[in-house]
Amino acid sequence: MKYGKFSLLSDEEIDFLEDFLLGRIDEETETQGLDEGVFCISELDGLLTAIVSGPAVISPSQWLPQVWGDFEPEFENAEAFQHVMSLMMRHMNNIAAMLMEQPQDFEPLFLERTVNSEIHTIVDEWCEGYMRGVALAAEQWDLQNLDMKILIAPITAFQGEQAFATHDRFDLQEIRNMQQTITPNVREIHAYWLARRANQAPAPIKHTEPKVGRNDPCPCGSGKKYKKCCLH
Repeated sequence: MKYGKFSLLSDEEIDFLEDFLLGRIDEETETQGLDEGVFCISELDGLLTAIVSGPAVISPSQWLPQVWGDFEPEFENAEAFQHVMSLMMRHMNNIAAMLMEQPQDFEPLFLERTVNSEIHTIVDEWCEGYMRGVALAAEQWDLQNLDMKILIAPITAFQGEQAFATHDRFDLQEIRNMQQTITPNVREIHAYWLARRANQAPAPIKHTEPKVGRNDPCPCGSGKKYKKCCLH
């Protein structure tokens, strides 16, 4: 599928990758067992987005184990392996190109769920994948830097076990507010590290909001005061 100069994966290709990832789940138990690989296209999209957005170059030999998990899948032949790899690499290159050339059009592949005829956005799997990518170069990401900590806060809020606490702690509107900050923050994170990777002076992280005070609304979008939300 063409989008301007980008050759995005078609719906059929997305479905193929999703079926490939889901096909590695134990059909009898419907669980992932001990294998901690990537099991949906949204998580893969998050992983690849972090890889192309961060401070360090991450080779396929480094990030593929995150996709495979404990056991690398068995392919029927070399062509089958190359087909899966070519789809993943093409998708990753499209993410990188979109973020560099048309960042305003970048959108994560979040999941959706319909409950009582209402569509709910599900970001947990995507955020888990993104933070897997961050973990591949955790030291270089400098997550203790306050600006970076604020930018990445809505992503870490929906990662792993923290996601359960977030859903318990915030109401539906607060959850939606936090989710809506993820996409612009991802664009801003990419722009910041892009400048670093180009051996330029670090571009200052610019926020549309004034400097956050302890009693101001938290920039993660939850609606709570900063001191009661992401400050700690």
